[in-house]
Amino acid sequence: MSTTPLPPDRALTVHHHGAEGVAHPGERGWEVELHGGAGGLDVATASRLLDDLVQTIGDHGGGPVRWRVPDASAEHHQIATAAGLAPTRRLVQMRRSLPVPHTTDLDTRPFEPGRDDEDWLRINNAAFAWHPEQSGWTRQHLRDHEDEPWFDPNGFLVHPPTGPLLGFCWTKVHHDLDPPLGEIYVIAVHPDATGRGLGRALVLAGLEHLAGLGLDTAMLYTEADNRPAVALYEQLGFTVHHTVTVFERDVPAQIPTPMAEPIP
Repeated sequence: MSTTPLPPDRALTVHHHGAEGVAHPGERGWEVELHGGAGGLDVATASRLLDDLVQTIGDHGGGPVRWRVPDASAEHHQIATAAGLAPTRRLVQMRRSLPVPHTTDLDTRPFEPGRDDEDWLRINNAAFAWHPEQSGWTRQHLRDHEDEPWFDPNGFLVHPPTGPLLGFCWTKVHHDLDPPLGEIYVIAVHPDATGRGLGRALVLAGLEHLAGLGLDTAMLYTEADNRPAVALYEQLGFTVHHTVTVFERDVPAQIPTPMAEPIP
């Protein structure tokens, strides 16, 4: 194995038999990726990479580690278990064609950075208090996303146009894909405003926006066990494209072994 020990604000990489493992740091821990070399990525090589990454992460302060695997097989579970990672979440990516036959007359307007920050954070953190990634957002989280090259306030729809916000539909366009793919990135209604059909209307508003950009397909992610959300998206014509299993573990920081005192 060869390692590239980088500062904790940059990715860590390990290599084995031409394959590569990468750990990307973030505020909520490390996101791990495994990439096969010319010979592919067999169970033994993947297990070695993931185990080496876990050790390297421990050497760089430790923390939560997540490995997201599309359509995870028994072999993926075997690899994760060997490195001490356990399946904690199962997501579904759902897709549908654009445009949609449904329409909505819900009034929305684009999100205005600075003006809408606190109102949006109020809704987001109330609606996603249970969520491992979307909960507890701060102004800095929001600013970081606004600095992303894909951010477009015109696709960040809020409702109503005036007064305190009740909900939003934040869309995203994956221009790096061919053809480009639209995404319902985050959609939420404040818990006090549920039961009015706002969620459905906001999704439709987001889909209409993506269709207006000339996109042919829209996608979204949701928890596989969130039956109300899955049922809503199915009613709107979405079908499951693939599943994503999230394997996780908390890696303790490794304490360097002190050097022995020289014998006089």
